[in-house]
Amino acid sequence: MIKRDLYLNQLCRFIDKPLIKVITGIRRSGKSVMLALLREELLNRGVDAGRIIHINFESLEYSGIKTAESLYRYVKDKTKAGERCYLLLDEIQEVDHWEKAVNSFFTDLDADIYITGSNSHLLSSELSTYLAGRYVELNLFTLSFAEYLQFRKELKGIEPVNIRNEFGGFLRSGGFPVLHVTDYEDETAGKVVYDIYSSIILRDVVQRNRIRDIELLERVVKYLFDNIGNRFSAANVAAYFKSQQRKIDLNTVYNYIDALEGAYIIYRVPRYDVKGREILKTLEKCYVGDPGLIHAVMGYRDRSISGLLENIVMLELKRRGYDVYTGRSEEREIDFIAKKGEERIYVQVSFRMDAQATVDREFTPLMEIRDHHPKYVVTMDEIWRDNYEGIKHMHIADFLLADFY
Repeated sequence: MIKRDLYLNQLCRFIDKPLIKVITGIRRSGKSVMLALLREELLNRGVDAGRIIHINFESLEYSGIKTAESLYRYVKDKTKAGERCYLLLDEIQEVDHWEKAVNSFFTDLDADIYITGSNSHLLSSELSTYLAGRYVELNLFTLSFAEYLQFRKELKGIEPVNIRNEFGGFLRSGGFPVLHVTDYEDETAGKVVYDIYSSIILRDVVQRNRIRDIELLERVVKYLFDNIGNRFSAANVAAYFKSQQRKIDLNTVYNYIDALEGAYIIYRVPRYDVKGREILKTLEKCYVGDPGLIHAVMGYRDRSISGLLENIVMLELKRRGYDVYTGRSEEREIDFIAKKGEERIYVQVSFRMDAQATVDREFTPLMEIRDHHPKYVVTMDEIWRDNYEGIKHMHIADFLLADFY
């Protein structure tokens, strides 16, 4: 197992703190491995193995634990009065009314509790009802570019000679960890990711939300994937399907998008008005939980490069704890406004500075913002490297690996 220090360090800060630790994220992003690494950390700290109760609810070994009551009895039988235990509960949503059992563990036992789940709506709704104020959430993403390089070095012994060339491999493969623990042909890698996608659609979208028209759902997914980085609304989606002689009402569009977001297949990024300092409720943008999903479903298309680069930058900003918005200044668009407390950065993303019109389009909106927060234009350009009026121009590989912004 390779330690993903970004997340493990965050998790370790909460060991033995009186909060339930909730690890969320898309399926196959590494949540189970994170719990295994946590177990290893606890053992290294001197915790006796008998006090660590580690359950993966997707394993047949625990298939008999389906209800809150059966889970409570199982854990209670494994603990001793007056002795602290450590509960590591993986894919907790497989247990009916799991939140009741976790709430009881929190109140009845001397327990340090860690849970994982693959659906944000499931966790947020149940947690807010039963465990409000008692939990902290850690969102686990697929591999960042830095982690991709780490995996290649530690598992394959590949020491990158040219970081920017390495980015091309990351762009095509995406960040699902399973792809980077062994060598796959492109076709096989695509099938692996497509199988992950199909599992998410079936288990976390269709079954969870009782969706009947799966064919229509998949058409909506393809529409969203085909418009990564473009402004959209439910009305736009419905209008597109009408033009294809297929009716879909707005409520269905909203429900499908909500379900896909809950399963971390997509992220909606709201618009922010720089001048009015307010979040706008129309024409947000949609991005994908991992670029590999787009390649698996739509195939790799060079014409989609700009949207893919935006997607990768958006995920990196979220990994680093920023709240991310797409921006508007006057009538010009800003790809990302990222906020963390009092920090704020502005980021424009483009493929290359191949014409003056492109330079003007990317730099001008940032020049119009009259504050002193950092501003970046991020591209794949190897030749055009100029910074301009305090706005930094960076190659995307360098931006993704930067220690701070």
